[in-house]
Amino acid sequence: MTARRIAIATDAWYPQVNGVVRTLAATVAELDRRGHEVELITPERFLTMPMPGYGSIRLAMAPRFSVRRMLDRFAPDIVHVATEGPIGWSARSWSKARAVPLTTAFHTRFPEYASVRTGISAERFWPIMRRFHGAARGVMVATPSLADELHCRGIAHTRAWSRGIDGWLFRPDGDRLEAIAALPGPIWLSVGRVAPEKNLEAFLGADVPGSKVVVGDGPALDALRARHPQVLFTGALAGENLAAAYRAADCFVFPSRTDTFGLVVIEALACGLPVAALPVPGPLDILGRDGRGADGAMPATVAALDDDLAVAMRRALGLDRQAAAVFGARFSWERATDQFVAALEQALADERALVAA
Repeated sequence: MTARRIAIATDAWYPQVNGVVRTLAATVAELDRRGHEVELITPERFLTMPMPGYGSIRLAMAPRFSVRRMLDRFAPDIVHVATEGPIGWSARSWSKARAVPLTTAFHTRFPEYASVRTGISAERFWPIMRRFHGAARGVMVATPSLADELHCRGIAHTRAWSRGIDGWLFRPDGDRLEAIAALPGPIWLSVGRVAPEKNLEAFLGADVPGSKVVVGDGPALDALRARHPQVLFTGALAGENLAAAYRAADCFVFPSRTDTFGLVVIEALACGLPVAALPVPGPLDILGRDGRGADGAMPATVAALDDDLAVAMRRALGLDRQAAAVFGARFSWERATDQFVAALEQALADERALVAA
C-alpha cells in the first residue's frame, strides 16, 4: 500500500486505560512501522474538563477551531474518527467541509451506556449515532454481529476491523502477581472499567467458592469496594503487571452485556486463562457458543458461556490453559492493522469513484 497521511481523531487517550486507547496505540505503532505518517488529535492537545459523572475521562473544551487548524496544517489523505465526542465531531465537520474521505469506528455502545447513566431510553440516542456515522465512507466494527446490528439500525457501510494482542507481553509463561496469586483459590478475575454499564454486580454476586479480584478504575469503584469488602480491587494495571495479574488467576470472568468486542478477553486467553462469559455479542463473536471459537474449530474448549454467570464460571474452571493460550495468540495487531488499512483504502477508492462520476 502507498504510504498515506492519516489523521486519527479520538476523545479517548492516555492516561485513560481501556480497550479503545490500547487499540489505537497499537494500531498507530503498526502504521508507523509500515511507513504511514499519522497525526494524532487527542485530548492532551487541548484544555479539558472532566466528563460529568466520570471524572477520569477528560473532554476537550471547544476544540472545533483548533482541530480545524491542526488538520489544515497536516493536510491528511484521510481522516479516521474513533469516538463520538467533541474532538470526533470536530474532525467529522472538517472532513465534510474539505471533502476529505472519512472513516469512523463503532468502539462503544454509546446509546446503551448513555441509557444506563441517564435513565433515558437508548432508542433516543440512536439517531445521533446514525447522523455521526452516516458521514463516513466506512464504519469499522470489530465483529460480524455488531455489523449486523448496525445495519438494522441504519448504519450499513461497515468494514471489519478486529483486535489483537501484544504476543510478547500477553503470554502464559512469566511472573504471577503475588497479591493475587496468594489469595485462597480458585481465583476469579475480572478486568475493565469499573462502571455501571459493565455489569460487575453479576460477577461480584455470583455464588462461587474462592476469591474474586477486580482490576480497573472507574466511577463505581468506591461504591463497589464499600459493598464488597471481601473482593480485592487493585485499581488499574497495565503492561507486565496486567499480564502477571491474568497469569495469577484461575478463571477470567467477563460479565459485560454491552461491549462491542472485549479486548481483555483475548489478553486473558493469551495468558492461558480460560474465560467465563454471558452468551451475548462480543463474547459470542470471539468464543463461540460452545467455547471453541466463533467457527467452532478449536479442538479444545477454552471458555464457557451461560446466561447464569455462576454456571459459566464453574464450567470454565479447570479448562485447558495451554489451549486458551494457543487460541489467544491467534489475534495479532498485524492482522488487525491489515483490516484497518484495507478499510482506509476502500474509503479512498470510493471517494475517487465519486469524484470521477
